[in-house]
Amino acid sequence: MEIKQIAKVCHNVNKAYCESIGDDTQTTWEEAPNWQQKSAVSGVLFHLENDVTPEQSHENWLKDKVEDGWVYGDTKDVELKTHPCIVPYDDLPIEQRTKDFLFKAVVDSL
Repeated sequence: MEIKQIAKVCHNVNKAYCESIGDDTQTTWEEAPNWQQKSAVSGVLFHLENDVTPEQSHENWLKDKVEDGWVYGDTKDVELKTHPCIVPYDDLPIEQRTKDFLFKAVVDSL
C-alpha cells in the first residue's frame, strides 16, 4: 500500500474518532488542506522508519508543528497557527492520546 493511501486511512480514522467524541471539525481526506495531508504523510513515514510508541508519535508531530511556527493556544486556529495539543504527551487529555494510539494501529496494520 502506498504511503499516501495509509495516510488517507489514518486521516479518515481520525475524522471518524473525532466525530464519535463530538468533534465535527475534521474534513474528509479529499477536502483536507495540503499542509494537513503532508502532516499525515510525515507521520506515516516516521512510523514506517521507526519502532514508534504513541508518545513518540505525538512528540514527532509536536516537533514538526513547532518547526512550522505553531504555538500553544486554547483553540486550533490555522491562520494564527495555534493548537491546544502543542503540549508534552503527558499533558494531553486521554481523548487526544487516543488519536496517537489509533494512528499507530492503522500504520502497523497496513
